[in-house]
Amino acid sequence: MGNKVHVKKGDLVYVLTGKDSGKKGKVLAVETDKDMILVEGVNMATKHKKPKSRNQQGGRITQELHIHSSNAMLVCNKCDRPTKVAKDILANGEKTRKCKRCGEVIDTISPAAE
Repeated sequence: MGNKVHVKKGDLVYVLTGKDSGKKGKVLAVETDKDMILVEGVNMATKHKKPKSRNQQGGRITQELHIHSSNAMLVCNKCDRPTKVAKDILANGEKTRKCKRCGEVIDTISPAAE
């Protein structure tokens, strides 16, 4: 079973360290077993692809590589700033993620969805 990661697919994150520090991007994929995330437009690398069939195009392709989840911070929808995530459980059993800066609820997870 994988570890818990503070961001989800589709979240907007701010990159803290590395060659792309200061950039914002959308999370494309999360690998919980390695604590790695794939962020749109961050950690770009050039791959040399060989065509596998006659119709396929070969050449140099730039694509995103994974970064560690600790190097990214969630961006709040309301205050539009990087923030830590607070997790709360409501009285009806729903779990929420909140912005620690402004207190805005980022999203809720119903207990039936888990």
